[in-house]
Amino acid sequence: MLALVFLFFVSRAEACELSGHATVEGRFFFNDALFPGQEGESASVALQPEFYHGRQNGSGFTFTPFARFDSADPERSHFDIRELNYLMLGDQWELTLGISRVFWGVTEFVHLVDIINQTDYVEDIDGEDKLGQPMIHLSIPRDRGVVDMFVLPYFRERTFPGEKGRLRTQPVVDTGRPVYESAAKQYHVDLALRYSLTAGNWDFGIYYFRGTGREPGLLLSTDSSGRPVLVPFYMQIGQTGLDVQAVVGDWLFKLESIYRTSKERDFFAGAAGFEYSMVNVASSGLDAGLIAEWAYDERGEEAPMPFDNDVMLGIRLALNDAAGTEALMGISRDLDSRDSVFSLESGRRLGEAWKITLDAFFVIDSSEEDAVYPLRADDNLRIRLSYYF
Repeated sequence: MLALVFLFFVSRAEACELSGHATVEGRFFFNDALFPGQEGESASVALQPEFYHGRQNGSGFTFTPFARFDSADPERSHFDIRELNYLMLGDQWELTLGISRVFWGVTEFVHLVDIINQTDYVEDIDGEDKLGQPMIHLSIPRDRGVVDMFVLPYFRERTFPGEKGRLRTQPVVDTGRPVYESAAKQYHVDLALRYSLTAGNWDFGIYYFRGTGREPGLLLSTDSSGRPVLVPFYMQIGQTGLDVQAVVGDWLFKLESIYRTSKERDFFAGAAGFEYSMVNVASSGLDAGLIAEWAYDERGEEAPMPFDNDVMLGIRLALNDAAGTEALMGISRDLDSRDSVFSLESGRRLGEAWKITLDAFFVIDSSEEDAVYPLRADDNLRIRLSYYF
């Protein structure tokens, strides 16, 4: 069936493009593993091509598969369809049918309002890698804002590192035994409605989502051998989200907030902060951005995410050289405990088609009640070499 749909759109295509990237990655851990079977280093290869057929009116077909093979963790070796959709353009509307990715949010370190796509947690624990989501997406742009309506007919379960993987929970998450509140399980139809507006230097978005929560609770259970495991539990939720961003001179102010309702409990969470930009610092050609954010979750230590009452400080650097060298360094600190984490993301181009990136993650301090406590021995350096075509 998919082949017939593909041939139908290709036969009407007026433009064809093939792009994407292939990546070789190495991860090196500085401390001995906490759990048996884990290794001190790993290597992996990933491929993400993108195939696009378009028409002169802007409509088009997109196919973006993704695959990774990892030497250490079988759960990190996986395949996903990031996008497989057709975009139809009308005079006053846009309709996307198929598998797509949609991102909402403005803050740097926490992405509270982003809810349409599921997190691909085996790719990275920062939550920025997303699985493809089957959807019907109708967008209606107007002078006074954009209305987006979503029908999400199939739910994607979150990926988690396996027993041999680093950066995992303790006990390990058993992804083969998910529990759903809805009797329809992954076939529950989720709905979302969003309104967004850009007015001068202000960007504003508000939405309501009703369906299966993307963030699972983790229930303690045992596997067939009697060993403790965590089982993901996916609740039915209603969530209202708000994101606001404003540019005032050299300042960029950001706000994200959500209010979630469920049978378990209702709660509020928010993140707010700013970024101050400095251009051509001391006539060096260097641009720098100073970032400060605060994240709060009403659930406190019961929250499955680490940012329940945390301050994050960071600096963004851009050398403005021919290679596009840039870096983002940040440190987060839990105000209720001594939980502190340092992260680094950096990269530069090597010629026209190659790029090298260097990422680092260090747990500076943690205590047993902290969400990052199971990661206390997983300080690591990750090097990636990517070829773009």
